[in-house]
Amino acid sequence: MILHKQIQQNKWKTVLLVGLFVVFLLLVGSIVTYTQTGDWLSGLIIAGVIGLIYSIIMIASSTKIVMSMNGAIEVTEPQQYAFLWHTIENLSMVARIPRPKIYLIDDPSPNAFATGISPENAAVAVTTGLLEILNREEIEGVIAHEIAHIKNYDIRLTTIVLALVSVVALLSSIGSRFMFFSSGNNRNDQKQNPILLIVSLLLLILSPIIATYIQLAISRNREYLADASGAELCRNPLALASALRKIAGIDLPVRSANPSSAMLYFSDPFKKKIQTLFSTHPPVEERISRLEQM
Repeated sequence: MILHKQIQQNKWKTVLLVGLFVVFLLLVGSIVTYTQTGDWLSGLIIAGVIGLIYSIIMIASSTKIVMSMNGAIEVTEPQQYAFLWHTIENLSMVARIPRPKIYLIDDPSPNAFATGISPENAAVAVTTGLLEILNREEIEGVIAHEIAHIKNYDIRLTTIVLALVSVVALLSSIGSRFMFFSSGNNRNDQKQNPILLIVSLLLLILSPIIATYIQLAISRNREYLADASGAELCRNPLALASALRKIAGIDLPVRSANPSSAMLYFSDPFKKKIQTLFSTHPPVEERISRLEQM
């Protein structure tokens, strides 16, 4: 009961955060035109159209690009890494999704990640360190976590959110340029409330930081959801907790990890010492605590 309640709570949190992000994007678009012409609606429409187009373009990007960025090589034969192959195959059957492609990263730091916009074109990558350091139950727990990401369409969500962050940054840049290069003799000044204008300009400047924070908040919440869903798949939350504890205890970053895909990894690949509001992953201690309560 605790497990299913946690899964449901995390899903609702994600819905609320994504909804907040969309509203924030539209607000930023409205601010860009409001500060120039006093018109809210045209900026809102423009932001919505750009956000939609940019999301479609990013969703169409290939999984191979992400794998190439992180130095991953595809495993094409079961006998190459039999245990890994059969573990992913079995957990995919339990999750009722097609078996994702399997990739290996030659790196001593134990870690893994999943990518793909849908279960039909998904892929899972693991480091050699994960296979060498963790025991079989712990590896199964980590793989279950990544399969849960695929089943929950987390990668598609992450891609869309990343696109929205980029659009917010673009709109902020356009708005800032208008501010600096405007002559200041705006014929529509009578349409603009001075106090509201100041607040709008401040929000426009801070919008990239706010967008990044919302993006990472969504990412952290999806990690909790994947932990809970993964524990349900492998029926062994303690093995997943043990894997987290072991990986966190190894102060060895993933050398080939790309910063733009850091949030995809099972655990922070860069081993940052300080947890902040802009961390890509939630605190390991909190993740372990939630798993042990299951």
